[in-house]
Amino acid sequence: MNQRFLIGQYGQFDYNKYSRDYKKDFYGIEACLFQSEQDMESLIRESHAAGFRIGIHFPLRAGISPLRDALFIAKDDTVRLDAYSIAEQELAYIHSSMQPDYVLFHYPKPVILDDRADWSSWRFDNRMEYEFESAYAVDEFQKYSNVLFEWLSLMGTKHGFTPVLEFDALNRYVYDDDYLQRKLEEYSSIKLCLDTARLYIQDRIDPYFDAESILRRYARFAATVHLSNVQIVEGQLTQSRVPVLPGQQPSDGWAPIERYLRIISGENADVKIMFEHRSEKVSDEQLEECYRWVGQLLAPCSFTGSLKVPEGP
Repeated sequence: MNQRFLIGQYGQFDYNKYSRDYKKDFYGIEACLFQSEQDMESLIRESHAAGFRIGIHFPLRAGISPLRDALFIAKDDTVRLDAYSIAEQELAYIHSSMQPDYVLFHYPKPVILDDRADWSSWRFDNRMEYEFESAYAVDEFQKYSNVLFEWLSLMGTKHGFTPVLEFDALNRYVYDDDYLQRKLEEYSSIKLCLDTARLYIQDRIDPYFDAESILRRYARFAATVHLSNVQIVEGQLTQSRVPVLPGQQPSDGWAPIERYLRIISGENADVKIMFEHRSEKVSDEQLEECYRWVGQLLAPCSFTGSLKVPEGP
């Protein structure tokens, strides 16, 4: 089962994290926002030595643009075209340096927010990163997404990687419409990333959103899951990016990770797990327990409790 596991290396290639978190039978490492050429050289060197695969959370290099995420569906023509230009340059650089398994981008970006929900607790670095649904029509969303899917498909073929779209906050254009499903079926080389923490937070703050319905609907298109846990108590985020552990009870405000993973594995037996947690928050023994528990949850025909996952709607 560990052959489906990845760890993250964000900001740098941290040898301490690599030594503690990475196991010799893991699938790979996801890299993002590296500060120096030396970090990239370390990543490539260790991937050759250990035989692991590399995933890229765009961008690989820090400082190539004012914002981390590419605003591919921005309404402003200049902003949108700049995003494509920067992304093409970064993909060419990545291709010249390494052969990543996948390159991941956040989607939709800018995020389209449902006006009916309170988004004050959702983290944005810049006002450019979101639009409200009332100011962003569904036909605009589909028009700019059509261009994005075609471009991603071409870039993936040209540079030999799997394009992956990580869900950011979602609105009715994704969960009340079959448009995105149809695009993913049309462009089967493009996959999704499901972030358990992000899905749970939206589930708690957006009364019109249901994370489990999203998992049942889109898990079959996923290449990766960004896995970590968060705790929300009385509407306040009290802990985040915590390694998932079996003792984290939903009754105490933790995300229902067991339910999430059972739904996902029931729909997709090949999905990879990228541990997007801060492993320093737990002991070595707890980290091993995290890996072992997740492996058990993903194992075919495994069962560790009385949980029953209902059929999808």
